[in-house]
Amino acid sequence: MTFETERRRRRCAVVGLGARARLFTEALAGPYADRIELVGFCDVNAHRMAVHNEWLAADHPGRAPVPAYAAEDFELMLRDERVDLVVVCSVDRTHDQYIVRALEAGCDVVTEKPMTTDASRARRILDAQRRTGREVRVAFNYRYNPVHSAIRQCLASGEIGEVGSVHFEWLLDLRHGADYFRRWHRDKANSGGLMVHKATHHFDLVNWWLGTSPETVFAQGGLFFYGDSAGRRRGLARSYMRAHGDPAADGDPFAVRLADSPVLRSLYLDAEGEDGYHRDQNVFGPGVTIEDDMAVLVRYASGATLTYHLTVYAPWEGYRVSFNGSSGRLELLVEETTWVRPDVVGSEGSNPVMHGSSAGEEAGRTELLLRRFWEPSREVKVATGEGGHGGGDVRMLADLFGERTETPDALGRAADATDGARSLVTGLAANRSFETGAVVRARDLLDV
Repeated sequence: MTFETERRRRRCAVVGLGARARLFTEALAGPYADRIELVGFCDVNAHRMAVHNEWLAADHPGRAPVPAYAAEDFELMLRDERVDLVVVCSVDRTHDQYIVRALEAGCDVVTEKPMTTDASRARRILDAQRRTGREVRVAFNYRYNPVHSAIRQCLASGEIGEVGSVHFEWLLDLRHGADYFRRWHRDKANSGGLMVHKATHHFDLVNWWLGTSPETVFAQGGLFFYGDSAGRRRGLARSYMRAHGDPAADGDPFAVRLADSPVLRSLYLDAEGEDGYHRDQNVFGPGVTIEDDMAVLVRYASGATLTYHLTVYAPWEGYRVSFNGSSGRLELLVEETTWVRPDVVGSEGSNPVMHGSSAGEEAGRTELLLRRFWEPSREVKVATGEGGHGGGDVRMLADLFGERTETPDALGRAADATDGARSLVTGLAANRSFETGAVVRARDLLDV
């Protein structure tokens, strides 16, 4: 391979042009444009692709529009645009379709989490990756958050000895949590439920922090707060199906106002004519098939156990995680928001969800404490970094699209298809345990 060939910009396409795709399109057209050429958009909705092109034109005057292809023309795009790399940001249940077809066309893949939504789809991806020898990277940005990297370093260096148990509580506030019940995520067939779509982040962190994989899972969960039955029981129900244009949604703190956000209006409200997708469904309406309160007990191959709880209707947003070891305990508290103002949902910026510094007066703190046996506790100081997810997004993008060195990352933050499957299997086993009330062996679902 010549130097000129090595320096040739890789040709990249993005499939699924919803809100999340903007993280990748901005990076590819901006800081990584000297290494990667953005050559294709693919989506079921032409309007959304046009909106992304408008944003790129505004940010990069004189730039030619990225060629846009309908979903059924995915292979045509790969061939005509000579694509080397595909970034998958589509609805979760479709990830495997695009990943496998891209691999078979000779492309590498970066996919949003979760890698997919069930065991058969995961096996299909793993088989295609092994068969083609191409690369699959899963965008686990939480691995790149500096405080999470500090935890990995503390545990790997033996600061608390051998880890015996992990206690992990994740809280989504009434703004963020409710948003999953307005969108396509509310249907488990699309998302795998929050044990897959959301908790895959958290299960991946534990796998990565401990350097192990799950063996058995027992879980209980249900729909406690959202949905039509709970809404009626608590007097929260409203008669609207979707908020836009319905007076019944006026004054509802759970309703998102698409028309009040230029980004949400252009990307979703103005795109409805093509596919009929409503981004602002009633969180207390019918059709919700996912859970909002979930408890999970996991045993790992290392012998450690995890107690995990996800609550999707909390007054504040953040998480607590503690590690009990043979020489001490490590504790993390992250407060992304300390409370939620009811008048801001869907009325500011591009997203009804705000985290950390973007939450302004609602923002909280991050504290990492090391408590070794026979010693006073001490705080481990970590710079949280700028950008989304405590600086994780920026670092992840640099790892995905930046210059690669011969020196391996000592923290092993890059996640491949096997990592994606291992994070997925805990959530899949939890879903099975919800249904059966039994302990589920991870390898009975997916042997990774």
